[in-house]
Amino acid sequence: MAHAPLPPLRLGFIGGALNSAVGYTHYNSSRLDGHFRVDCGCFSRRPEINTETAQTYSIQPEHTHASWGALLESETRALDAIVVLTPTPDHREMVVAALDAGYPVICEKALAVSSDECRGIGEAVSRNRGFLAVTYNYSGYPMVRELRRMIAEGRLGHLQQIHVEIPQEGFLRQAAAPQAWRLKDHAVPTVSLDLGVHAHHLVHFLTGGKAPLEVIGDQATYGQFGNIVDNVYCLAHYEDDLRVQSWFGKTALGNRNGLRIRVYGSLASAEWFQMQPEDLQLNQADGRRSLIDRGADDAGLARQVRYNRFKSGHPSGFIEAFANLYTDIADQLRQHQSGTMTRNDFVYGAQESGEGLRFLEAISRSARTRKWETV
Repeated sequence: MAHAPLPPLRLGFIGGALNSAVGYTHYNSSRLDGHFRVDCGCFSRRPEINTETAQTYSIQPEHTHASWGALLESETRALDAIVVLTPTPDHREMVVAALDAGYPVICEKALAVSSDECRGIGEAVSRNRGFLAVTYNYSGYPMVRELRRMIAEGRLGHLQQIHVEIPQEGFLRQAAAPQAWRLKDHAVPTVSLDLGVHAHHLVHFLTGGKAPLEVIGDQATYGQFGNIVDNVYCLAHYEDDLRVQSWFGKTALGNRNGLRIRVYGSLASAEWFQMQPEDLQLNQADGRRSLIDRGADDAGLARQVRYNRFKSGHPSGFIEAFANLYTDIADQLRQHQSGTMTRNDFVYGAQESGEGLRFLEAISRSARTRKWETV
């Protein structure tokens, strides 16, 4: 007999207004499979934007809060989780306050601006026996997860090289107007907080957690917004003699979001490109080349029902990748509520985020010292 569907988990948004970079994406993706609903929010410090967003999200006026502090104070018994969607420099204060108030937290990447801040957030999770999930959405693409499965099963052999590039054009394109917070660097450049965390996370995700040991990095400024870093280059030595090369930047004209992952092993290599998210190219040592998608016979993970809201050949994209991650977070959150939470390899928290920030901090040190730096 089929089980009745569980009621959706109730969310409160801090940030995520219609004029934000990610708010409407989180609103739609969290609700896509029925696991969550958005019940309240403080979406913007600007009253008119806050009200307009609440109306668009169908939030009642009594649950539309003028400040995030008022939201945390008023909604304690009404919510299953807080979603923090504000600029990265604001995350630590809000995430820690929500955890200390007893809320589970879902936070947009990057979790914080430094590894020290990530450590402090991790301590808040521990002292409250709390719940924290950070949304690294690219690992939600079915074919990225399929690639992870192939690597884990040894189909590529011993991993030798991974190349990750995330070229974008937003800091050089005419009429570009980045949000103000993106135009200020920290000890780690904001471009690293924006894009570099994905480069680290994807390698960590695909390899089952291999750690970077040492890096040599370079940083450059090519755009039209002063002296902020807008391109970062890195060569890293990882565990098990794995080399990883990364480039992420915002002055590569012609690239809206050119995320590409190439993985080279002793038996085969594979390549995935976000602009063609349904395809995974596999290259064998005997010269065979094949293109795998969600409908392929050997797509053991990507053929699961949860990844096929519609049949293959009708592409799933960015919103669906976010929704896949929200499904995993919902499962973890329900387990947390029941006191029986087990590790979900698709959900990342403060520990993994802290490793990513230590990696990016080492790149920044190397760019200054012009030497290899230990992570």
